Amino acid sequence: MKEYTDYSLKAHNTFGIDARCRHYVEYATADEACLLARRLSEPFLIIGGGSNLLLTRDYEGTVVRSAVMGMEVVGRDEGTVTVRVGSGEQWDAVVARFVANGWYGAENLSLIPGDVGATAVQNIGAYGAEACDLIEQVEAVAIGNGQKVTINAADCCYGYRQSRFKQEWKNHYLITHVTYRLSLTFRPRLDYGNIKSVLQQRGIGQPTAQQLRDAIIAIRREKLPDPQVQGNAGSFFMNPMVERSKFEELLQRYPDMPHYHVDNETEKIPAGWMIDRCGWKGKSMGRAGVHDKQALVLVNRGEATGQEIVSLCEAIRNDVLATFGIEIKPEVNIV
Repeated sequence: MKEYTDYSLKAHNTFGIDARCRHYVEYATADEACLLARRLSEPFLIIGGGSNLLLTRDYEGTVVRSAVMGMEVVGRDEGTVTVRVGSGEQWDAVVARFVANGWYGAENLSLIPGDVGATAVQNIGAYGAEACDLIEQVEAVAIGNGQKVTINAADCCYGYRQSRFKQEWKNHYLITHVTYRLSLTFRPRLDYGNIKSVLQQRGIGQPTAQQLRDAIIAIRREKLPDPQVQGNAGSFFMNPMVERSKFEELLQRYPDMPHYHVDNETEKIPAGWMIDRCGWKGKSMGRAGVHDKQALVLVNRGEATGQEIVSLCEAIRNDVLATFGIEIKPEVNIV
């Protein structure tokens, strides 16, 4: 177990905010997580790769991160393979290994930053796929008594960027492993966003899994800034779900409004489109700004504080509410 005091978190958040914490701990095994869970006291903050985190101040407590590594096949049948992965593994590297091994289903989640543990908490998603499509079970350690538990995916109540780990189970567990069930047959999902057009530009009609992964990576790199160049946390806001009546009212006003069908009562409207319509794309407030290619992304233009980014967030939320009558909520965890 690694432990540090008065520790800088700049390398642990992709916004590049130079906040510090009083105490920092990394656990590398389930047994270390058990020891840590028994002595962990408030306040504490559990982080992953920091790609969904905005720090607004120094943290006067303990920051905890998993460094549990490893990947192993734990089951196989005619059509699927079950793979257990350490929660500290970097997610996109795991997707690359899935594809290389002929284990399919995660291709559309390529290049999403963060660690494996975060997939179980956040239910990451992109291009018509979500982590909950793949997660079989989550292994964790209960904070307080240090007991190891195994939780089936069905008990995690996964929804759009939601899980019980973000709600009533928040700060109750240290995640050590996530087990995924992947297909041995490649069934590409191409109907979301501009995947088909990118493949067509490359002269690809029937992509392999690697070609689909490469296309997803190209799309994301085109529209999302590299955190090493310009600090950001990817999509800052969640796309709001709106009732049918509200959707139809907006569609009358904005016939070109993009939307995604959820069910008979609900439609999803892209938050980035609304932010763009409000004129925010490429604009700045001080050292915080909105990315010039994707209005859903807030960026650190250089030495911005977390509070500057929060102020920009609130200004955007107020404009969207005034213009569309819709409240958009941050996807990023603001601390």
